[in-house]
Amino acid sequence: MTAKKQTIKKVLKTIWITAGIVFTLWVFYSSQSQGVSNQSLKESPAIKIQNTDDYYCFTPKAAFKNVFIFYPGAMVDPKAYVPLCRKIAENSIKVYLIKMPWRLASKGYNKPKELHLLCDTNKTYILSGHSLGAKMAAQFVFENPELIDKLILIGTTHPKTFSLADCKIPVLKIYGSKDGVADEKSIWDNRSKLPKTAKFQRIEGGNHSQFGYYGFQLGDNKATISREKQQAETLKIIMDFINE
Repeated sequence: MTAKKQTIKKVLKTIWITAGIVFTLWVFYSSQSQGVSNQSLKESPAIKIQNTDDYYCFTPKAAFKNVFIFYPGAMVDPKAYVPLCRKIAENSIKVYLIKMPWRLASKGYNKPKELHLLCDTNKTYILSGHSLGAKMAAQFVFENPELIDKLILIGTTHPKTFSLADCKIPVLKIYGSKDGVADEKSIWDNRSKLPKTAKFQRIEGGNHSQFGYYGFQLGDNKATISREKQQAETLKIIMDFINE
């Protein structure tokens, strides 16, 4: 190999390594929680909060019937979903926001069963998740159909590789019209994988990353509504579904 070719090879290798490092750093930064008030993790007269290695838990101090379990999106700091989960808890619902190994729901989607969070037969259990978290929430229901009473999928095109068409529990899918990661066409292309009774709720102007409080996600589109508006609409849709 000539000296010139060796130099070119070294330059290309350096560029490739540098690009990989920059990409990794960008993904890590963009998936960190942003704009989450510390107040969201402070107890109130109505809500008790636990912050463990496995989850954030928001427990109403008054009597409650519903238990809501949430799986974060891939690589996303779970704290990015604290504002939504806290608001759900303020509606007299106990909420577990699960912390996944390596921030991947695919590695920890069985945690509710492993941690014995589904043992009270007097409670109603609602399982939800965003993006990969939603995919793995669907996977959990597919594998454990008797443990969950309602399923809420947010910002996902899944299920795709298996079918919940015969699932007997109520299912809700929430998506944004500007979502570039879980696009609307793919969501409807996989409609047959969910029960005929499944409900689909479109948030006009909402994108993928604004379902949480974190940075702009690779492949996403720019939202035409604010994060606060998208979060408020998501909360209302969820509560209407739970209270049906």
